Amino acid sequence: MLHIVNKSPYERTALASCLAHATKGSAVILIEDAVYAAVKGGAAEAELKLALGRVEVYALGPDIEARGMKGRVIEGVKVVDYGGFVDLAAEHRTNQSWL
Repeated sequence: MLHIVNKSPYERTALASCLAHATKGSAVILIEDAVYAAVKGGAAEAELKLALGRVEVYALGPDIEARGMKGRVIEGVKVVDYGGFVDLAAEHRTNQSWL
C-alpha cells in the first residue's frame, strides 16, 4: 500500500497515525507540508528513522525545494519528482491519503 501524507507534523497527527498503521513493505510519501517531517533535526526525525526499518519513505522533491529544504533531508528518505510519485502510485495496488 502507498500511504500519502500531506499535512505538516507540526499541524496535525496524520503522519503519526499513518506510521502506526503502515505495515512492513508499505511505502509512505510525504507531499506538500508533510515534507517538513523529512528535515534533519525536526520533530518527526526519530519517528521517521524508526519507520525506515519497515517501510519505504519518500518525499516529493519539488515540495522540498519550494520550502527551502534541499540538502536537509533525513538520510534514508528517498526524494522523488512528480514522475516518481506517479510510478509509486502505479506500483501499489492501493493508496491511502492521510488528512
